Amino acid sequence: MQKWILKAAVQKVISYAPFSQKLNYFFQKHVTGGVRLSQDHFELKLRHAKDHILKLREHCTNIEQVRCLELGSGWYPIVPIALFLEGVEHISSVDLNPLMTKAGIVETLKMFKASADKLENDRWRQLVDILDEEDTLSLEQMCTALGLTLWVGDARSLPLDDKSIDFICSNNTFEHIAAGSLKQILTEFKRVSGPGALMSHFIDLSDHFAHFDKSISIYNFLRFSRRQWNLIDNSIQPQNRMRWKDYIELYAELDIPVSEQVIWPYDIKDLYRQPIHRSYDNYSKEELAVSHGYLLSVNSSFDGSEKGPKPE
Repeated sequence: MQKWILKAAVQKVISYAPFSQKLNYFFQKHVTGGVRLSQDHFELKLRHAKDHILKLREHCTNIEQVRCLELGSGWYPIVPIALFLEGVEHISSVDLNPLMTKAGIVETLKMFKASADKLENDRWRQLVDILDEEDTLSLEQMCTALGLTLWVGDARSLPLDDKSIDFICSNNTFEHIAAGSLKQILTEFKRVSGPGALMSHFIDLSDHFAHFDKSISIYNFLRFSRRQWNLIDNSIQPQNRMRWKDYIELYAELDIPVSEQVIWPYDIKDLYRQPIHRSYDNYSKEELAVSHGYLLSVNSSFDGSEKGPKPE
């Protein structure tokens, strides 16, 4: 039996169990290694954080005053800590599940500390101070020290005022949200986005089972019909199988401007390693082959104020 099939079967069973997220964390940590913050994993996520910050720096006159929102807190707050080190005063992060722990924050802080050649400014020294006091600080106190607010709940209904956010970002999150729910989340993002607000979302459109089982293509899940995939997919780490074209069309439907698309290189030959189900016949080979990319959007209703993002 292929490893990905075994993992899919285990996660499917876990998804029906009480405390499914805790069971899945144990399974991924001790069996698949999927949640371990390895050096490679940290560097990849840090790359995403730096890409988001680069776009924010290009767009923003005063990053310290930017009001940030992250979708998908996950286990390790790499993006919020990177924003903190850049000088951002406050970052909110929302996740449907309470995945982040004090141990996860400490592990992330240690990775940042190890990656620094020197303590460049006061923010880096604050990071070290948090680590020095880790035994006495609670999860909530660590978040406060980092300017981080964690929300556990549905991003379709955020505890935020209209036009109160300047920057929204996510990493490897959109692909785990059903199309209907994602439409509602983006509608909520429109509500909370201030004039000139920037959205930067990194989307991984590959079959995530291929991250674990190198014997299959990153397009493996495109061989299945919707009914077949519903039997394979699970609720703890779902994959919507949306293609880049679908995201662009969703933005257009919601009247969200696509300001920039940064599509990573792909090898279209990989698409031919298995058959593609006929339900994808209305996509070109190039549309199916896009596997990773950033989708950036600027709220066009800029009002000319000096705070936060600058006019394009």
